[in-house]
Amino acid sequence: MKEFDVVALGEILIDFTPAGISEAGKNLFEENPGGAPANCAGAVSKLGGKSAFIGMTGFDSFGADCKKALEEIGVDTRGMRKTSEQHTTLAFVSLDEHGERQFSFCRNPGADTQLSEKDLDEELIKSSCIFHVGSLSLTDEPCKGATLKAIKIAKESGSLISYDPNYREKLWGGRKDAIQLMKSIIPSADIIKVSEEELSLLCEDVKLEEGAKYFMSLGVSLVLITLGSKGVFYASKDLNDNFITGTIGVPKVKVVDTTCAGDSFTGGFLYCITKDKSFLSFTKEKLEEHLKFANSVASICVTRRGAIPALPTLSEVQEFIAQHY
Repeated sequence: MKEFDVVALGEILIDFTPAGISEAGKNLFEENPGGAPANCAGAVSKLGGKSAFIGMTGFDSFGADCKKALEEIGVDTRGMRKTSEQHTTLAFVSLDEHGERQFSFCRNPGADTQLSEKDLDEELIKSSCIFHVGSLSLTDEPCKGATLKAIKIAKESGSLISYDPNYREKLWGGRKDAIQLMKSIIPSADIIKVSEEELSLLCEDVKLEEGAKYFMSLGVSLVLITLGSKGVFYASKDLNDNFITGTIGVPKVKVVDTTCAGDSFTGGFLYCITKDKSFLSFTKEKLEEHLKFANSVASICVTRRGAIPALPTLSEVQEFIAQHY
């Protein structure tokens, strides 16, 4: 038995989310802590699971707010570090009429990229049932080296590896090796969650099932491809080693902000498989039950503004499921 259901490593930052117009006609922004791996850890904890986060902020009020936001929902922050070399990473979010996001980052390079191998809490990493990472920690050193070392430590300790390739063109600086770096973690992953757009990027416009089979040929056991308002496509093998696929739709909701949709989905799913100890052993029916739960977490999240502040509780998800499924 390990201490934590999920330990996540990667970026934590402040999302400045649109919050109306001032009397002078200027855009107002609300400070909301976020960052994909931090969001995932937060989702697990908010639902009642046990999670921890490893990452770096600056010595500034934004960093203090990020740490406080995680601690308030029960995320263990012993693995967080601070640097005086860079400020806490910031992202300004613009939303269209459908709640879809565009980001402008203040990350050149930003505190989250300064996490180094010597900053890693190895015992914390080893204590995870599932170790979760994204790809944005590969954009710069020293965090790239720290991420790869942490994955190795987790893998050797028997943790499952959950991976979320997350492409933000501006953060990769137009580097030609971005896709190869994003692909480099896939062979170490047991679970991979990608969006439909990221699938096209990594697999050159293949169909969903073809892309899933490609990931599985590299050693991935479970592939989850999020489809926005259409739900999620999954591919895996069941208890009898049969290849199983399907698509689980999502109820229609009033979308306010999609900032944390994918991260909350991932956190909801990881919470489910650690809660019932199924991990990667499940029937098609049980897997689809977990995915309906994860979809519900994301559906609630997009009706609220911000990332970590938008995460739902277990009772809210249960009530949502009762009303919509």
